[in-house]
Amino acid sequence: MTEKWHTALKLVRTAFALPCGAHRESALSKARLFLESASDARMRSWAPHLKPGAGDREILCALVPLERADTRSRLSDADLGITTQDATPAPPGGAGASSRGIFPVSVALDNIRAALNTGSIFRTAEFFGLESVAVCGYTAGPENPQVARSALGAEKAIPCARFASVRDAVAAAKAEGRFVIALETRLGAAPPETVNHAFPALLLLGSERFGLDPSVVESADAVCAIPGHGMKNSLNVAVAFAVVAAALRRRFDESTPRAPS
Repeated sequence: MTEKWHTALKLVRTAFALPCGAHRESALSKARLFLESASDARMRSWAPHLKPGAGDREILCALVPLERADTRSRLSDADLGITTQDATPAPPGGAGASSRGIFPVSVALDNIRAALNTGSIFRTAEFFGLESVAVCGYTAGPENPQVARSALGAEKAIPCARFASVRDAVAAAKAEGRFVIALETRLGAAPPETVNHAFPALLLLGSERFGLDPSVVESADAVCAIPGHGMKNSLNVAVAFAVVAAALRRRFDESTPRAPS
C-alpha cells in the first residue's frame, strides 16, 4: 500500500469519526478532493460517496475498500497462521521415508483416463503418507506432463509401480498379504469410516466412466462407497480417493499406539 493510499485512508477515517457539522464537512471536502485527484481509478470512483452532507453509510462506501486494501498490505499468510512450505522431501522408499508419515496402504489406479486426476491422486497419496501408487492399464504414469502438473512434485516423492492390468496389481498385493479394498458405488458397500479393513491394504480405484470391473470388485476383500446426499451418485475419482484416504489414515492412526515422546 503506497503513501497515497495511507493518506486517503487517514482522511476518510477522520471524516467518518467526526460528528455531523462544519468539522465533518471540512474533512469530507479534503478527503473528496484528494480522491478526485488520485491517479488510481478506484480511488477516484469512491470520491462521489463523500459529497457534502454525506452520512455514515455513504462514507463507509469509501472507507471499507480503503481499509480492505490496508489490511491486505499488512497481513501475510504467516500472520493468519497459514503455512505454505512443504516438508523436506525424503527419498521414495529410502531410510528417511518414515518421516513422511507412511502408513501401510497403497492405491492402484485402473484405467484412469484423465492424467490430471492421476496427478491429483499422487499428490493426495503423498500427503497422507501412502506407501505407493500403482498405475494400471492405460493410466498415465509420473512421467506424463499433466500428471506432474497436478501432482506438483509429489509424483517424484512416492514410489510408483506399473501393471498391465489391475488384476495383476491385486495378485501382487495378495501375495504380499495385503487386504484389498475396492472403492465402488455398489449396493451394500460400507462407508469408508466403517468398511471392514486390515493393514497392510491396497485400495482399488476404477476409471471415471466405468468404475471397476465387477470381477475385480468380487476379488476384493471388502467394498466401500462414499454415501451421497444429492442427485449425483458418485464423486470425481480424485476427490473420492481423498475422502477414503483420509478415513483410512484416521483409522490407522487411532489403532496405532503412539511412540513415547
